[in-house]
Formats: sequence, structure tokens, C-alpha cells
Amino acid sequence: MGGFSGIGSPIEWIRTVLDILLLAFLLYRTWGLLVSAQAVHLLRGAVFLVALWGIAFFLQLTTVSWVLTTLAPALVIALAIVFQPELRKLVLKLGQGRVFGGTQGPDADMIDAVMNAAGMLASARRGALIVFARTVGLRNFSETGTKLEAVISSSLIASVFGWDTPLHDGAIVIQEGRAVAAGCFLPLSEQQDIRKSFGTRHRAALGLSEVTDAVILVVSEESGAISIAENSRLFYDLGAVQARRMLGELLSVPGEEAEDEDE
Repeated sequence: MGGFSGIGSPIEWIRTVLDILLLAFLLYRTWGLLVSAQAVHLLRGAVFLVALWGIAFFLQLTTVSWVLTTLAPALVIALAIVFQPELRKLVLKLGQGRVFGGTQGPDADMIDAVMNAAGMLASARRGALIVFARTVGLRNFSETGTKLEAVISSSLIASVFGWDTPLHDGAIVIQEGRAVAAGCFLPLSEQQDIRKSFGTRHRAALGLSEVTDAVILVVSEESGAISIAENSRLFYDLGAVQARRMLGELLSVPGEEAEDEDE
């Protein structure tokens, strides 16, 4: 043991070396994340920091623990700034969410009425944007349009989108089994890799799906394609049967599974 009298025991020597190596690796990884400035990379970096903190705590790596403890407040603030769009979406969902749930969803007849209208509008190359609310309230968006509080029917949807009325450029919002408003303005998507060929309707549908849990049906005015946006995803150019089935599944329409089995 005399050979280690200047630097302590072998365990202390290994611990010091490991402390330095992990600190160097931490700085290297932090710099790489700052250069990339991508949310996914930063999220991975946050997980890495937490894991490294846990390792330093259990192995009693004092230098790494001190650095992480000292920089923790700054790291939290930096992550909050970087993830501000994601945090804003989360807060918006929580703020508009229903505490007790139990809202009345659409039934099979309502879905059929919407799809019949969508088919007619697609054949006539008339664009449409139809929003189905789920657990997150859409009052902030429905208030931007004209209040309807009407029963859903194919003729209602066709009359809104079939002609160049003041309401045809906006969206119909369906909530609690009724069309609460039409001509509503929706937020445009913040995604950077969205198709350049997508028009305002598709961007608005995708944008609303990024900040709420709504399901949005889109009919393209240019191609007549029927698409569905949900959970920050856009399912483009669906067949009528496929779109009908997807709506039923996403909106948990009673009897939908039985209908699919019969098919």
C-alpha cells in the first residue's frame, strides 16, 4: 500500500480518475448539445444529466456532484427556455382540459353524416375543415368563429363548405355532439418538415392537433383528398372507408368494433 501513499488508496485513485473523466465527458456532451440546438438532442441530454447525477451521487464523485448541483438552477432555466414551445402546448392542454371528463362524443350516425358530406365536398373539390373535440376544451378556438349550436347533418356541413360563404374558409367545431361554431380560426403548425404542397387547411389541422387532443378531418380543395390530423400527425389522402374507420376508433364511437368485424 506504500506505493499509493501520495494519492490515497486504489479506490480513491480510481474514484478521482472516474470523476475527472465523467466531468470531461459531461462538458463535451453539453457543448455538443448546445451546438446542435435540437429539442430531441436536448431531451436526451437532460436524461443523460439526470443519470450522471445519480451515478455521481451513488459513487460519491464529489467534483461531478458539485458541478451538477451548482449548475442545476441554470440548467433548469435553460431547458425551460429551449422547450418553451413544448411547455406552452402542455400548459394549454392542461388549462383547457376537463377535470371530470365524461363528455358526450359523436355517435355512428353523426360520423356517417360527416363522412357523407366529406365525400360530396371531395368530389366537388370543395375544401373542408371539421374539428372533433375530445377531452381538451376548444372554447378559445370556437369563439373565433360564428356560433351555431346546431345538430350535425350532411346538409349543414355541405352548406357551410359547399359555397363561398363567409364561413367556408374556417373550421366547424363539433363538441358535445353538436356543431358549436363555424368559420373558426385554428393555429398553424410549427413543424418545419411539413410538406410544402400542404395548404392552410392542412397546416391548421396539424397545428390544432399539436396543442389539443382534437381529431380534425380535412378535405383538400386542390385534390379532393380526405385526411385526418391527430396528436401532431397527419394521415394524408385516406380512402373513405379508412377515414370512416379511423374516425370511429379515435373518437371511440360505440359499436365501431362490431361494425368492423362485420365488414
